Amino acid sequence: MQTKVQEQLSPIDAKVILERLPERIQEALVARASEIEYPIEAVIEMAIASFLDTEALGFADCKPGRGQ
Repeated sequence: MQTKVQEQLSPIDAKVILERLPERIQEALVARASEIEYPIEAVIEMAIASFLDTEALGFADCKPGRGQ
């Protein structure tokens, strides 16, 4: 049986991850998502990417639609 690889974190998976984080981190991620008007799953992905690769797109650099 072949499974489909997801390219993005689903809202359900993001909720599961968020619920398992310390409350102060949950609050910071939710506040950031609200501030930049992004879905929480995108903010969680950006936080993980930033942690794993210091040259990855960070929160301050995120400007959707740039270059279009």
